[in-house]
Amino acid sequence: MKKKRDEKVSCCEIGGRKASAVRNRSAFYRHKGEMCWRGVRDEPYKPEAGGWSRIMRRVLVGGRGESAKFHVRYFEIAPGGNSSLERHRHEHVVICVKGKGVVRMGKSKKQMEFMDTVYISPDTVHQLVNPFEGPFGFLCIVNAKRDRPEVLG
Repeated sequence: MKKKRDEKVSCCEIGGRKASAVRNRSAFYRHKGEMCWRGVRDEPYKPEAGGWSRIMRRVLVGGRGESAKFHVRYFEIAPGGNSSLERHRHEHVVICVKGKGVVRMGKSKKQMEFMDTVYISPDTVHQLVNPFEGPFGFLCIVNAKRDRPEVLG
């Protein structure tokens, strides 16, 4: 799967293997506890600094040559950390699976707790924040082909 010269790559796609380097095949990642999976490594949230802190990600599906039209990633924000404040044309689904945190969508802020789910529509300004004492972990499902976020403020 070769990228077109003018196709933008999301900064959320760092660290994955090139799709052309791996055959599309089924995979199983055994959960090891504490939101870790065998064969899945910690990766930086984004390649460059930009208004985010104390956050890491683990890619479960996507970036390994899968033909899925979506990617599934696990993110964890340490106490006092946050994702970047951004907007883009692709959509997100976020499911809280550890601790609690706050999601900003436009002018609205909602506290998320275990299994709370949020849909972030295209072009919605959003950010995930952890003002609490424990880690805030969530699954994030996004389109496999997506635009580069516009980082704000």
